[in-house]
Amino acid sequence: MRAIVGIGVDVVDIGRFVAQLERVPALAHRLFTETERDLPTASLAARFAAKEAFAKALGAPPGLSWQDAWVIRDQQRRPSFEYTGTVAARCRELGVTRVYLSLTHDGGIATAFVICEGSEAPERTDVS
Repeated sequence: MRAIVGIGVDVVDIGRFVAQLERVPALAHRLFTETERDLPTASLAARFAAKEAFAKALGAPPGLSWQDAWVIRDQQRRPSFEYTGTVAARCRELGVTRVYLSLTHDGGIATAFVICEGSEAPERTDVS
């Protein structure tokens, strides 16, 4: 039986994101892989939102590396993630078997939505 392990969403103001990259040039090297850094700024903002949404779907544990997850596109231009290292370890820990990603950027806003799917739902430890 498949189950949702985690859901994450993030919204980025593209103008503010670009201003931050201009103020702190080293930020792009910390957040993005070499291949990602060559993308237009709106696409970078969407990828940042994607990484944030992915981290949220994984429970936002400390120690995840921004370099350990990156967005790719298939032949139909559908986005998905490739991941390794700290992100892959967290996915294994949670039993994540598939990650779904939706990206958009329009009107100065970049948005990403992530669903992590696994073979069964993890035990919930939080109480609402």
